[in-house]
Amino acid sequence: MSGDGRESEGGEEEVRGARRIPGPRGAADDLDLESVPLPPLPPPGSAAPAGSVPEQSVPEPPAPEQSAPEQSVPEPPAAEPPEAPEALMTSVPDLPHRVLKALLGAWALSACSAEETAAVEEHLTACAPCADEALRLRDAVGLLHTDGSLDLDPTLRSRVIDGCLGRRPARIPVPEWAAPYDAETARLDALLRDIGDSEWHAPVRLRWFEEEREVSRRTTVAGVIGHLTAVDGLLSAALGLDDPLGGGDAPLDPTERTERYWSSTHRPPTRAVREPWRARSHELIRTASFAGRNVAEASVSYGAFALPLQDALLDRAFECWVHGGDIAHAVDYPYEAPSAAHLHRMIDLAARLLPAALAGRRRSGLAGPAKDLVTAGAPGRSVHLEIEGHGGGDWYIALDSPAALGSPERAVAQVALDGVEFCRLAAGHISPVEAAAGQEGDREAIRDVLFATASLSRL
Repeated sequence: MSGDGRESEGGEEEVRGARRIPGPRGAADDLDLESVPLPPLPPPGSAAPAGSVPEQSVPEPPAPEQSAPEQSVPEPPAAEPPEAPEALMTSVPDLPHRVLKALLGAWALSACSAEETAAVEEHLTACAPCADEALRLRDAVGLLHTDGSLDLDPTLRSRVIDGCLGRRPARIPVPEWAAPYDAETARLDALLRDIGDSEWHAPVRLRWFEEEREVSRRTTVAGVIGHLTAVDGLLSAALGLDDPLGGGDAPLDPTERTERYWSSTHRPPTRAVREPWRARSHELIRTASFAGRNVAEASVSYGAFALPLQDALLDRAFECWVHGGDIAHAVDYPYEAPSAAHLHRMIDLAARLLPAALAGRRRSGLAGPAKDLVTAGAPGRSVHLEIEGHGGGDWYIALDSPAALGSPERAVAQVALDGVEFCRLAAGHISPVEAAAGQEGDREAIRDVLFATASLSRL
């Protein structure tokens, strides 16, 4: 090294002019330029291998009192010019088909790295099966969001069963007259499975009509299921099954049976009542299905009256729906009306019971006297009951005798109601003066029919 420092200057010029070859780089988003340490400068006058030192400024010469040049602190490196956009682009890795197919789920969830995303999307442009699968997975991701309603369509169960039975019919199908009870018990059971333990003690007010006034009784959700279990025992006894009240001196009246069931429990009923009730409903449907066609006419005694088994099961379906609505209201849960076909059958049962209910009220002095008695089976004075909307239809209610035949030619009045409102009236949940949407003709006949409908309700 000469004393005038020429070689040193030449060496520094050689270092500053060396070609810069950058090494491999990570993803642009993951690279922290400030955390990368710079290599130390070589001693003055020594040659550095090409590309080993990045471009940087020349350090100032040390002060005269500094004896060792290595103690000098270099200035920070000059800012490099920004890379071209092409330099930040990630190369697409060459992955086999099986690996790319395995990445489709992560790609649909946007969980792939940048390189994997680029590789998958490039693969989807050339592979039709993977592209179809990717679209299905992307659509499925939308179902993972919970901002929508999680309540199932109330018709889902019937549509699934219809689809299954259409492909493979049941060897011993459920009778058509038992289908409403099967559907309503399943809907109520689905509601009970969704509620929490504390909600089984939620207060429920049961309402019905007696004579001319509305009465009610307070219980809990579990108490309502106990009531359904007690009354279902009447059908169990008719089919030769065990009575939940033990049989023997068990009363036949539904209200008395319920009171005995409630009083026999030493503790307030809990969700433990659900399993026995559901098991009994399954047993009733299974027994009715295996018993054959003749069992539909088997008599079920309710004490003051009796119904054939097919009507008794329809009556139980109606009560399951009504009390399911009571429970849903108590726990603030949505609950829809039955399907149109099942609701129509429930309305038809109530319409067929109205002439006998009218006669009973007349014997008690609660309805007007008969005005035109006719022989059994002959057309008599009638009220045209027009049910609109869900499950609707037309019925003609004989006024003067339960044995008379309702006839449109002898209709003296017409009353129009919505289907669900008519059922609420028959359940005692609304008063007769609030029910009718339209009335025309004999006012006394209309009043008698509306109050007779409310008298069909009971605990």
